[in-house]
Amino acid sequence: MKRTWNRREFLQTTGSGISAALALAAGGGPLLAAGEPTAELSTPSAAKLGWKVSIATYTFRSVSFYEALEKTAALGVRHVEPAFFLKLDSKRPELQTSENLSAALRKEMRQRMEDHGIHMSSYYANVTDDADAARRVFTFAKEMGAGTIVAEPPATAFDMVEDLCKEYQLNLAVHNHPKRPTSHYWHPDNVLAVCKGRSKRIGACCDTGHWIRSKLHVVPSLKKLEGRIISMHLKDVAEWGKPEARDVPLGQGLANYQQALQELRRQNFQGVTAIEYEHQSEQLMEDLTACLNFVEKTAREMLDRG
Repeated sequence: MKRTWNRREFLQTTGSGISAALALAAGGGPLLAAGEPTAELSTPSAAKLGWKVSIATYTFRSVSFYEALEKTAALGVRHVEPAFFLKLDSKRPELQTSENLSAALRKEMRQRMEDHGIHMSSYYANVTDDADAARRVFTFAKEMGAGTIVAEPPATAFDMVEDLCKEYQLNLAVHNHPKRPTSHYWHPDNVLAVCKGRSKRIGACCDTGHWIRSKLHVVPSLKKLEGRIISMHLKDVAEWGKPEARDVPLGQGLANYQQALQELRRQNFQGVTAIEYEHQSEQLMEDLTACLNFVEKTAREMLDRG
């Protein structure tokens, strides 16, 4: 069920830094100027569990990466996952956050992230069986400081991918989209098949919302992938088995998120937990704050229980 937030409730449930930044955003002004201190970390308990809480920038696809950085910083988040097809800068709409950027633009992108205290801990990339193109992806990810590449390579590419993971000391997390003819990794068994016998640097990026859209229960799917989970796309949805089902804040949908996070802790998962919120509305920042509050509250309760 989707909760409706009024302004007073929202401000009461957010930290002062987040609230101030969102108030500026509501008035149309900048969230944070480059070089200014970011908002207080919104998920310190999750960080103690080893979870790098992140925002997948597809969440902010209506704006540029540089604008997304401001919003991410305002939320008190320190990690982002850019996608190769998204816009870098609104003033130069032809530029994308990908390996096609020049050396000068990569330096500029790194500086913008540094200005906001944000790390590119993972990168959503297009990895095919083209060896030269794949090497450019790995080179870019390494240069930008990412530890994990999230992608959906064809099965024929994994010998090459495994070699690149070893050479660059990077992980490759296989992402799942909802079940359809072109979604090769919608089922955990398909992910395990391409991981079989390979380095632990190759594993899964578990998109929990897409599992619900594919009629797969989240906790059993996480259990099945134990030992191969590299990163997460934290996502909750409102309807079962519908590819078009809309996202809702974590804990308000059908993904059984309390138990899902408990299962991650049982597995001693430590890695990127990227919130990817696909539903676009005027309440986007409020919905993201609700997601962050849910993760932090659950993590804090886990720590309190020991």
